Amino acid sequence: MRHTRLCGFARRLLLRRLSCFALFLVGAFLQQALWTPAVWAGTAPAGKRPVRAVGLLPETLPWRIVPAHSILLKELRSGRVLYEHESEKRLSPASLTKIMSALVILEKGRLEDQATVSKNAARAHKTHLRLKAGEVFRLEDLLKAMLIVSANDACLAAVEHVGGDEGQFVMLMNAKAAALGLADTHFSNACGFDASDHYSTAEDLAKLSEVALQHPVFRELVREERGIITPITGHRAYVLHNTNRLLGRIPGVEGVKTGFTSKAGRCLIAKVSQNGSDLLLVILNSNRRWNTAKSLIDYGLRVTEAIR
Repeated sequence: MRHTRLCGFARRLLLRRLSCFALFLVGAFLQQALWTPAVWAGTAPAGKRPVRAVGLLPETLPWRIVPAHSILLKELRSGRVLYEHESEKRLSPASLTKIMSALVILEKGRLEDQATVSKNAARAHKTHLRLKAGEVFRLEDLLKAMLIVSANDACLAAVEHVGGDEGQFVMLMNAKAAALGLADTHFSNACGFDASDHYSTAEDLAKLSEVALQHPVFRELVREERGIITPITGHRAYVLHNTNRLLGRIPGVEGVKTGFTSKAGRCLIAKVSQNGSDLLLVILNSNRRWNTAKSLIDYGLRVTEAIR
């Protein structure tokens, strides 16, 4: 009798556990069905921000705390946002600013022009080539130096030639930002020095990069690992080594630009074309941008492969 009661109890306990497990499976299925399409498409219910893609392939993102102040990863062919973190936050863009400067130079200047390095440009601090005042370069070579090695003296020499002075050139930059609909971007200088009224967002910088990459000269320069420029008025050659460490190390990397200041931290915009996917990655203020970039690129490639 007692044995029969024990068997009945065990049977009821087993059925209860099986019922709980079944409910768990149904809940997990519904959560996946509701969650996954929004993540893949980068969309969300009306009035809400696009969801972050954290959780789609969690094993490919090895961090618990996001290792940057702002991140945006998107697939350019479909327009899908694959991952975002604080992508609308206004931050200092450092030398990512030079993407806009280059775009204005390409639109307003003539690459075959001869540009003279002014005393002001020769005195540019931080990253520079130590160009000499009075040296004359082809405008295209100055553009090459500011994009490949992020040289501030080359940048100032180029923008002074195109705009007359830096102040006038910055007005052209802000006008271009307005024309592109970059509502959260404002420039106060052409090279990317920190200032309270010099800011952008990962979203705006992604839009800007997409436009710049449509220009064949820009697209070609930002993917060069190294180069040499020589002044027309002399024989001294300046060797350029690209500041983007991803070039030549990750297959399919095609630029775009690095940046660093004490306020902006370490910044990066990278374009990657691999296995039929075109990824654009923006990272703002990260202490370990290269590891972060590799993790996000691997993640993006896996996601796009999964949803094809």
